[in-house]
Amino acid sequence: MHAIIAQRVDALRRWLEEQALDALIIPHEDEFLGEYIPEHNERLHWATGFTGSAGAAVIARDKAAMFVDGRYTVQVRKQVPDDIFEYRHLIEVPALQWLQDNLPKGSKVAVDPRLHSANWLASAEKQVEGKLDLVCVNTNPVDTAWHDRPAPLLTDARLMGTNIVGQNSEDKRREIGTAIAKSGADAALLSQLDSICWLLNIRGGDVSRLPVVLASAIVNAKGEVTLFIDPARLPEGFSAHVGEGVSVQAPEVLESALAALSGQSVLVDPQTSNAWASQVLNQNGAIIVHAADPCMLPKAAKNAVEIDGMKASHVRDGVAISRFLAWLDKEVAAGNLPNEAELSDKLYSFRELDKTLADLSFDTISAAGGNAAMCHYNHLNQPEPGELEMNNVYLVDSGGQYPDGTTDITRTVAIGECSDEVKQAFTLVLKGHISLATARFPKGTAGSQLDALARQHLWANGFDYDHGTGHGVGHFLSVHEGPQRISKAPSTVALLPGMVLSNEPGYYRADAFGIRIENLELVVEAPTQGDMTVLGFESLTRAPIDRRLVDVSLLTDSEIAWWNDYHQKVWQDVSPSLEGEDLEWLEQATAALSR
Repeated sequence: MHAIIAQRVDALRRWLEEQALDALIIPHEDEFLGEYIPEHNERLHWATGFTGSAGAAVIARDKAAMFVDGRYTVQVRKQVPDDIFEYRHLIEVPALQWLQDNLPKGSKVAVDPRLHSANWLASAEKQVEGKLDLVCVNTNPVDTAWHDRPAPLLTDARLMGTNIVGQNSEDKRREIGTAIAKSGADAALLSQLDSICWLLNIRGGDVSRLPVVLASAIVNAKGEVTLFIDPARLPEGFSAHVGEGVSVQAPEVLESALAALSGQSVLVDPQTSNAWASQVLNQNGAIIVHAADPCMLPKAAKNAVEIDGMKASHVRDGVAISRFLAWLDKEVAAGNLPNEAELSDKLYSFRELDKTLADLSFDTISAAGGNAAMCHYNHLNQPEPGELEMNNVYLVDSGGQYPDGTTDITRTVAIGECSDEVKQAFTLVLKGHISLATARFPKGTAGSQLDALARQHLWANGFDYDHGTGHGVGHFLSVHEGPQRISKAPSTVALLPGMVLSNEPGYYRADAFGIRIENLELVVEAPTQGDMTVLGFESLTRAPIDRRLVDVSLLTDSEIAWWNDYHQKVWQDVSPSLEGEDLEWLEQATAALSR
């Protein structure tokens, strides 16, 4: 692989010379700027060998650097050749800083505006002003040099009935049109794949782990939509499904359609839309109104039908998880210690028993012992999958995509008898999980105001974790959905009834063990004596938490009551689908906890 990467970097350097340019920035993103990108758009992987989900590379004429965050510092050393690329932390030494430090003043840096947000480009141009010259290129050199580039996987759209999504497209489009008019715009560009699929009640399989079709859309203030997709990919009945006011154009027509908005006010989300689209609008005299994607909030606040589907999918998912955990305990008791890959495959086989499963919602994190200390570990990126260690933990973070909902669950499992140190850490994480799960908060509260609840018991003992506490989750859409989140980072987005968020505090000790307990939570109105609207959480996830890792002496009576109530719900909802040894296992796994 090293020789291949060297050849590819050489090809890109020849292009730099031909174009009289000094460096090229290669981000992980594609033109849709989503977290998940299809194989044919994995340009960063092609150029560097890196398979992580975030990062960037810079290739200059005589040097190169690879930028990753703390999740990937180990992985990058295994995948990216260090005699070609320097390794840099993308927050401590961002790509633009590295370029200023390593290139002479006035150097020309190539940027593909389709692969960066409008916000990023505007900020980057300010940052390097008078030092470097950012040159927007029309043709990406990776695309030109990538001779064996896989063809895009373009699937037929799947029509989602109102019995599953709860609201027809015409009503959704009318609401979004009103929101666009309120923002002072005539139309909006939609570039987020999940927003487009939500608005038109369609799904697809173009991107692994994300059930969407690759498409763009323009929606006007009347709620009329132009969808840019190959019409052959839309099944018979699409027109009747979406209702009046939706026209379909080939993707190649997007540029001229944006140009035709000359003189109109166009809403663009500068965080989620690429810089190229803003450039086309600007060059053709459109007035850009910067505002959040108008579909984000309505999509995030699930309706009653979507909520019912989320609950049902979590019960079926909990059946698969329970079968897997019962099987794992049996294997360990028999002296068998499957490796991380075998465990991941076995869990998938239990999920597959549900014929409605469309895909996983992300690549399973199957991490044994010290590997669990890397919170975004992937056994597929290792030379060999790790082995289970006796008297340590196994962490599995996984999820499924079902037509009626998206799931995401982490369980930390005792393999043998764990130390008091591990049990203390697990119990502190559990206490934080319960604090958040039982929180009550006034309407208007943002997730950042709740984050400390999940960390307080860890903080009191001098511990913490270096990731957010909760992310939004879509309805048969992205497992990482905005704009809601729970993290230390400030947020002005108030939590709304119907939003779904993860609750996943953790603790990680390098090379020793890792712990995370994750359920998905639904934001609901909580009963209260006062006249203020109070919100809280209802746990959707239905699977036991490992009682063998709990130090009961550290729990309060109310925390034990929460544990027992939660496990009673797991038993009630999951037990009807289990039998034999699996049912016996669930009975002991959900038995009441007492001092």
